[in-house]
Amino acid sequence: MKPVIVDAARTPFGKREGWLSGIHAAELLGYAQRGILDRTGIDPELVEQAIGGCVTPIGEQFGNVTRTSWVHAGLPTATGTTTIDAQCGTAAQAVSLVAGQIAIGSLEVGMACGVELMSRVPLTYKVGKGLGTPRPESWSVTNPDQYTAADRIAVRRGLGREDLDAFGLRSQQRAAAAWDAGVLDPQIIPVAGVTRDQGLRESSMEGLAKLKPVKEGGLHTAGTSSQVSDGASAALLMSEDRARDLGLRPKARLLNQCVMGGDLEYMLDAPIEAAAKVLARAGMKIGDVDVFEVNEAFASVPMSFAQVHGVDPDRLNPNGGAIAVGHPAGATGIRLIATALAELERRDAQVAMVAICASAATTCLLLERL
Repeated sequence: MKPVIVDAARTPFGKREGWLSGIHAAELLGYAQRGILDRTGIDPELVEQAIGGCVTPIGEQFGNVTRTSWVHAGLPTATGTTTIDAQCGTAAQAVSLVAGQIAIGSLEVGMACGVELMSRVPLTYKVGKGLGTPRPESWSVTNPDQYTAADRIAVRRGLGREDLDAFGLRSQQRAAAAWDAGVLDPQIIPVAGVTRDQGLRESSMEGLAKLKPVKEGGLHTAGTSSQVSDGASAALLMSEDRARDLGLRPKARLLNQCVMGGDLEYMLDAPIEAAAKVLARAGMKIGDVDVFEVNEAFASVPMSFAQVHGVDPDRLNPNGGAIAVGHPAGATGIRLIATALAELERRDAQVAMVAICASAATTCLLLERL
């Protein structure tokens, strides 16, 4: 069967300790799950599986949060649910997994989703009696923290502090312009009266220049790094035949995808290789892609991608990115997909690429608008 994406949307993204921080993670994900069903108008009983992403499945996000949110939202208990962790690409990987299940005939209708309430469950591992640590004592692999890796990428590509600040400013300006023009409104599932991202900030090159680096002597600052955020997202997928039977017009199909690790020294730079891999598999070239959504974990990541692949700046994150709107890690993948598909529609274009850096699970998807 041919899998298609019928719709993709997200909640607004709240900033740390902001508008959404008082909502339980399972409730927030439930808004997204119920919201995508309401948008498409399909009977929840038709959804056979829901695969959700969560990067830190502890505390209130523990115990298959996809299931907890689904049942709490009053959705059918017979629906199978799974929660996965592929780091920052988690929600995008959930989309790929659901599409794969449809492609092999295991199901006809499925949901991908994701959540991260970073205000309440930080992206740090917990240590304590009986819990241990994520790495064994014999661990001998040397790899940097993300901030160091981001700075290394900048140096590798000849990007200075002013270059990074200019990109951070561009992200804020593009996101503000997109919100003001109503471009992002159709992608949003309201939550308790909240309908707009909270992370946008008034920025200027002068203001950004005054910010201290995240790491002493480094290049990236809070103005050129993704924000700690709260949010959830969801996408509805089904077979093309099932969509036709239900009278639904699919938004896109998945041309190709990959998940891969990268060079540990520059661990956030793997979207470059991932893009080359999916394009080769699809028999396409970088020039065949109309819109690129490369996650702005740090400014150097999309800047490096664009430099190596020769991407037109007008096609790269045209509505801003995580520097401006935020990056709730388990939800970002579908946020990028929803934004890319809406931008294809706005431009009357055909092909989008979504690429998300991660320390060990870089995700890249190639989408065709239908």
